[in-house]
Amino acid sequence: MTTSLSLQDQRKINAARHALSFVDAGQVVGIGSGSTVARFIELLGAAPAKPPAVVVASAQSEAIALKAGLKIVPLNDVRRIDCYFDGADEIDPSLAMIKGGGAALTREKIIASASKRFICMVDGSKWVSTLGAFPLPVEVVPFAEAYVCDRIAALGGAAKRRGELITDNGNIIIDVVGLNFSDCDGLEATLNNIAGVVCNGLFAARRADVCIIAGDQIETRTAA
Repeated sequence: MTTSLSLQDQRKINAARHALSFVDAGQVVGIGSGSTVARFIELLGAAPAKPPAVVVASAQSEAIALKAGLKIVPLNDVRRIDCYFDGADEIDPSLAMIKGGGAALTREKIIASASKRFICMVDGSKWVSTLGAFPLPVEVVPFAEAYVCDRIAALGGAAKRRGELITDNGNIIIDVVGLNFSDCDGLEATLNNIAGVVCNGLFAARRADVCIIAGDQIETRTAA
């Protein structure tokens, strides 16, 4: 019995397949997490020439990469990554993003920051004119949850803990709505400067270099 894919799933596959054209022979590849990334990992593992090593951002991606036959190495062993591939929960024309729906935002941001090039892969529903409809994930040390929520409230945001979820780093995630995204770089820095915040899911200081958007056709965008 065959299972038909939804239109959105097919577009995710299309975006991931197009992203393979950005993988050059001999490159160390960074890999994020999420459903589109899972498709990319599977396709990368089946490619004629696999990268010599990959650095992954989550335990989930690691499991998929191992199954795909990819060689995983720690970031500490390579220091610098040639190209990083990841999705986004929202991405705008400046290629700033909200990420962290899968709770791997901290390791994703670290790998993205260590990469020479960042390729973002999304279906068309993730391309937005302005960020902020998707709640902004913030990874927080559990001890500081109430304090961080109070500080975010002072910025105009409303924060809610994401159930009993614990990140791969042993922390919690709070999801925030109501913030002003007119200055993404400033907002990212302000949130990261709150004591107890490990990282937030606004990727502005390290935007994508290229965004692959899968709609009825594939579009490739660079920053506006």
